[in-house]
Amino acid sequence: MKRSIILLLFMVIVTVIQAQPRLNFPVVRHDYGALKEESGKQEVVFNFTNTGDSVLVITRVQPSCGCTASDYTKSPVPPGGKGYVTAVFDPRGFNGRFAKSISVYSNAKPAVTVLIIEGQVAPREKTTEELYTFVVGPVRFESNHLAFTSIKKGEKKIRVMPIINTSKESATIEFEGVPAHLALKTTPATLKPGEKGLIEGTYDSKLNESSWGNVNDLVRLKVNGKTQENIYLYVSANLVEDFTRLTSQELVNAPVFKLESNTVDFGKIKQNESADVEFVFTNEGMSDLIIRHVKSGCGCTALMPTENVIKPGARGSIKARFNSGGYKGSIYKNVFVYTNDPKSSEVMLMIKGEVLVESTVPK
Repeated sequence: MKRSIILLLFMVIVTVIQAQPRLNFPVVRHDYGALKEESGKQEVVFNFTNTGDSVLVITRVQPSCGCTASDYTKSPVPPGGKGYVTAVFDPRGFNGRFAKSISVYSNAKPAVTVLIIEGQVAPREKTTEELYTFVVGPVRFESNHLAFTSIKKGEKKIRVMPIINTSKESATIEFEGVPAHLALKTTPATLKPGEKGLIEGTYDSKLNESSWGNVNDLVRLKVNGKTQENIYLYVSANLVEDFTRLTSQELVNAPVFKLESNTVDFGKIKQNESADVEFVFTNEGMSDLIIRHVKSGCGCTALMPTENVIKPGARGSIKARFNSGGYKGSIYKNVFVYTNDPKSSEVMLMIKGEVLVESTVPK
């Protein structure tokens, strides 16, 4: 009798131990197919069954970026019971193929089941206002910024920008205050009502020999002979040295601009005071190091070194002065140095310190 009871208890314990919920999704992947960006949010319901022999509980549902799980079965699901997980995808802002996951956590084994939603989003057609954001009288430009990016010294580069005449009258665009190194024209010269065209810009770096690094120009605009007040086209370029023609031996023998430190701390000063700093460097290369240009950021003045040609093994320095003015608290300012070192043709130096206001100055 005791033996039968022990055997029965053992069988009950084994049954309890082996009893497990089982999260069974007949479909774990959904393809939306082709969607349009303006289609709006897309919902799909993944149904599941607890095919195990104990109660199933979904503890949480975690969607990946760009997808949301709006709802799921939160109550315990008995053996044989059914439930669901709802996933929502918003195509807004997407372009092309996508695949997103939804991780479903439960007390089943495995503890995580991954669902996948996928599809293809075709971007919506943008409006004229979205494509041409810069308004110049009756004409709209793609942007107020014509960027030439990097231009090698001695190089001439061309950039174009789309424009459109959104008015009911013809429009002729002209440019005022154009520097010698820049040429601007519109094609066609006169835009008919509703007509699209291009602004073509040509940047000739040979005519801007004294400038290095990031440079910009502001050009005033005229439409039908009338100057547009306070409306400018911003033109930028990054003028860099051309090292592509150097031979492998010339690169080996190139100068090396080596700083003792690229950061100098001027300590603490009062408002309306100035602080002088010095950056010391050595030419560790095998040919003359040339300091092409030194340019400071806002709030400080940088001076070219006394000697801008540094012999191999020689030292030099660049001095800068920070004027605190109305600044207060921690200060960080940059100075840019342009050299003929192929590996350090543009180097950023940092000036830091603290400007004390009257109430914090020690007495």
